[in-house]
Amino acid sequence: MGCCTGRCTLIFLCTLQLLAALERQVFDFLGYQWAPILANFLHIIIVILGLFGTIQYRPRYIVVYAIWTAIWVTWNIFIICFYLEVGGLSKDSELLTFNISQHQSWWSENGPGCIRKEASMAGIKGLDSHSYISVIGCALEYQYIEVMHSSVQILVALVGFVYACYVVSVFTEEEDSFDFIGGFDPFPLYHVNEKPTNLLCKQTYLPA
Repeated sequence: MGCCTGRCTLIFLCTLQLLAALERQVFDFLGYQWAPILANFLHIIIVILGLFGTIQYRPRYIVVYAIWTAIWVTWNIFIICFYLEVGGLSKDSELLTFNISQHQSWWSENGPGCIRKEASMAGIKGLDSHSYISVIGCALEYQYIEVMHSSVQILVALVGFVYACYVVSVFTEEEDSFDFIGGFDPFPLYHVNEKPTNLLCKQTYLPA
């Protein structure tokens, strides 16, 4: 029962992580955040591997998933520090876009309550076709939305790590106990006491 409960819970957590990662991937694509896009893609692959290992009773796959959750927590802590500008980091830098573009988080212009205004810059030489975009009225700043996303990812990953370790330990104990009772022995113990067929026949047809 304990194995079933832990295994079912881990399957639920992996499914929840997949949904959260896909949701995050969509918004990172919209914001051209290339570093998070690559991290999310790798995260989705490892979570699918962990889900497969849980369903198919493959503890090695679950171990890989558990190791990745620790890395995933570290990555999301970095994202939180990046958007809160901790340790000299700046949310306005192009670090997450690999300096390819000047895009920021999609939530910076499309957050809850945000009103996007475009002001023409035709008066400036060389910028006739450009416009300045200002965002006002946001109910919640985009960096806090990103921090909440990362916090949810950390929380689910930590719970997933705990259950992954538990499920691996249960699977390992079951395999050890199965080996102990001869589950993988190609010559079961009852063959030792089994008498040859021809000897049994001789005993049957002995004269009275």
